[in-house]
Amino acid sequence: MNPRKRMMTFLPSAVTMLLALSVFVKAQKLPTRDEELFQMQLEDKSLFHDSSVIPDGAEIGGYLFRDNPKRYYFVVEEDNTPLAVTVTPCDAPLEWRLSLQELPEDASGEGSGDPEPLDQQKQQIINEEGTELFSYKGNDVESFVASSSSSGLYQLELISTEKDTHFKVYATTTPESDQPYPELPYDPRIDVTSLGRTTVTLAWKPSPTASLLKQPLQYCVVLNKEHNFKSLCAVEAKINADDAFMMAPKPGLDFSPFDFAHFGFTADDDSVRDRSIVTKPSTKLVRQLAAKQKVDLQRMCIGNKNIFTVSDLKPDTQYYFDVFAVNTLTNMSTAYVGTFAKTKEEAKQKNVELKDGKVTDVFVKRKGAKFLRFAPVSSHQKVAFYVHSCLDAVQIQIRRDGKLLLSQNVEGVRQFQFRGKPKAKYLLRLKGSKKSASVLKLLASTKLNKQPFPSLPQDTRIKAFDKLRTCSSVTVAWLGTQDRNKFCVYKKEVDDNYTEDQKKREQNQCMGPDTRKKSEKVICKYFHSQNIHKAVTTETIKGLLPGKSYLLDVYVIGHGGHSVKYQSKLVKTRKFC
Repeated sequence: MNPRKRMMTFLPSAVTMLLALSVFVKAQKLPTRDEELFQMQLEDKSLFHDSSVIPDGAEIGGYLFRDNPKRYYFVVEEDNTPLAVTVTPCDAPLEWRLSLQELPEDASGEGSGDPEPLDQQKQQIINEEGTELFSYKGNDVESFVASSSSSGLYQLELISTEKDTHFKVYATTTPESDQPYPELPYDPRIDVTSLGRTTVTLAWKPSPTASLLKQPLQYCVVLNKEHNFKSLCAVEAKINADDAFMMAPKPGLDFSPFDFAHFGFTADDDSVRDRSIVTKPSTKLVRQLAAKQKVDLQRMCIGNKNIFTVSDLKPDTQYYFDVFAVNTLTNMSTAYVGTFAKTKEEAKQKNVELKDGKVTDVFVKRKGAKFLRFAPVSSHQKVAFYVHSCLDAVQIQIRRDGKLLLSQNVEGVRQFQFRGKPKAKYLLRLKGSKKSASVLKLLASTKLNKQPFPSLPQDTRIKAFDKLRTCSSVTVAWLGTQDRNKFCVYKKEVDDNYTEDQKKREQNQCMGPDTRKKSEKVICKYFHSQNIHKAVTTETIKGLLPGKSYLLDVYVIGHGGHSVKYQSKLVKTRKFC
């Protein structure tokens, strides 16, 4: 076992520590640390939960109530011992002070026959200011490092003056061999190597911990819109802000009376009772805060790669980027120097000019937007916009001279009419879906005598009758309207493993019969009914092969020659008849 590992001794509680101090003063050797036992104890985190003792070579977490100091102790047995203490603030700046305490010479009570009362011994230690070795105030990860330190009792005092907060402390007497925190390269900056409207590519130099020391390492990338983070602990505190509030230690419940006195207040203080009553936030508020955090902050651990592209960002938006090197064995991390970047602006799109009475094909990228302008050249009583969404639903907004007239999602064929206004200018904004790109046909007109697109029923499904299936035919039906329209039926043989996903890819309603093979055509016929409830037509498709699958399509063709396809239907003939 490394002899330096004997330098710092851990005691189970502050009370037993004070009893042992008298033994230390007499120069008796304190028990050495058993490395195997120590590793076992470290796995049981409850041994150090809310303890006043800092274990050697392990990082511990703690919680501070605002304006209430907390003290930690450890003993260095021998002079000329290396010593390193690192304090990591999480979600608030800290003030901390490291001092070497003077031990009471007659702590054992020698000469009187009886040891001094525990309270008196404890008070002697607490009342001693000791020799200050180091102090710091701020939210940086800061360390005290000494190549040679004196033997004695060391006290670390921490206080948060801003708010209740979490923190982490690490102390060791073997800093050279432990190296729990990953090392940073000589240039710890993060470079932005590529910048787009929705993407940012980052690169950084690898940590020597992985390449030279051969320790397991991964990098975690963090992005948000507010500021850079100085520790992964601060990131976790931000992500878990709601849970941390609900799980914060409550005086009177999680601490013993000695702990309260140790912090400078007693268990029956009013401040203790007040802090024990924590009002639980409403479920709605917690959900709102959690949703906001998920949107504003992202953490991605990417393995040992040192180049990473962040995608799905918003255009013309400033983001802050941090990279943390994480030792996967100790779960301890080191922060690179954070950076920030602003994504490029969305390319300014020219408004597409709509011509009166002419159909315009429009393509909108996934999550993209398209702007169209219509300015009637003559006076008009009414204006109509005909929209045919060929694939997924698309959001449409229509403004007249800047005033919003309409905002809704459109699926299939829709018509919107507005009262005319002299010299009015109309602006249409089309927003694509989150799933895929959108394809539309759009027509603006001041002449409302004929519609460019055929009228459709609300239900555009094709119904197949299972009982009428044979080995060579299938019978289907579909709904019509009160308008007399032309319907054309097409069939296409497909494989037996033809899936619904493949069918969806062929669901472009704007693809007309002119894109089909002549051999796939079954029949064209005219149909309508004045009684909308009886506007149903059937068709038996013959000449099919036994046990084969077919994709059936019905096209309805309007007066202007524009067609709309019903939802495709997958059918299969009987194999045996």
